[in-house]
Amino acid sequence: MTRGGLLGVATTPALEHDLALVDLDGVAYRGHEPIPHAASSLVAARAGGMRLVFVTNNASREPEEVAQQLTSLDIPTDPHEVLTAAQAAAVLLATRLSPGDRVLVVGGQGLRTATEQAGFTVVERAADDPVAVVQGFSPDLGWRDLAEAAYAVQRGAWHVASNLDLSLPTERGFAPGNGSLVGAVQNATGVRPDSSGKPSPAMYELAIERAGARAPLVVGDRLDTDLAGARAGGLVGLHVLTGVSSARDAVLARPAERPHLLGADLRALHEAHPQPAKDREGWWTCRDAAARWDEGRLELDGTGIDLVRAACAATWELADSGHEIDPAAVPELDV
Repeated sequence: MTRGGLLGVATTPALEHDLALVDLDGVAYRGHEPIPHAASSLVAARAGGMRLVFVTNNASREPEEVAQQLTSLDIPTDPHEVLTAAQAAAVLLATRLSPGDRVLVVGGQGLRTATEQAGFTVVERAADDPVAVVQGFSPDLGWRDLAEAAYAVQRGAWHVASNLDLSLPTERGFAPGNGSLVGAVQNATGVRPDSSGKPSPAMYELAIERAGARAPLVVGDRLDTDLAGARAGGLVGLHVLTGVSSARDAVLARPAERPHLLGADLRALHEAHPQPAKDREGWWTCRDAAARWDEGRLELDGTGIDLVRAACAATWELADSGHEIDPAAVPELDV
């Protein structure tokens, strides 16, 4: 098929993969609310032998707190099954710093704990001469916190961000994410931070190493973080349409952000994934759905997730052949 195209799975992803690297917000839950079919699908995957590790760009909370929330939503989880961006940020700090080095933590308790457990000395102000600033999301951050980070970076401290997500999904909508707060420090200093979170594949690689997995699967809702991280790490990525990135976004995705598999929700772990095929008339078909481009217009026939798969195949082929895609020609697709 085209470079970066969709894959086919004749059985189910839960049977083909021994580890699922599952994003949290928009996949396992939405804010503090459950997502339909998430709990039952994940529990069934685990019962069938698939291990789960919840991998989140959120650095504000402790793994124990995340595990408790998942358990309260009928997804029984142990803290060791949670990998946060705070833990990944501490690993990144250790690549350049020595134990005992001073680090200014700008973020929540989860980031502070991970930094301390990595052997670094946590300080509160730029005047404490930190050699690094590590910044993660916390709803309690204010101007003074960001100012201290900016002062330290201006003095030469290494700026590390747990992630660069501009938005954060909540039960009320999308709120400013860590990337928006990091942007304030970057705008003040002119220094672009290093990031340990997705789309860097570092978190996935750490989780895979810990689990000893042979066939991991990334499961996410954001093309620019979850699925881009899968592509960057050479991993198979399943995009579920319960969070940030929509079906239309998938159709218009850049090669570096394209999913390998598509599902309406986490029930896709237990469903076959047919691979779209092209017929002689130029239609990309997926079971009873079909899509093709004709004279700059995307023609669609069918409904549901199979139509999204066909539309992705048709659009990605056209884009990969050097043609410019007009986003206005791609409608919203309901699944």
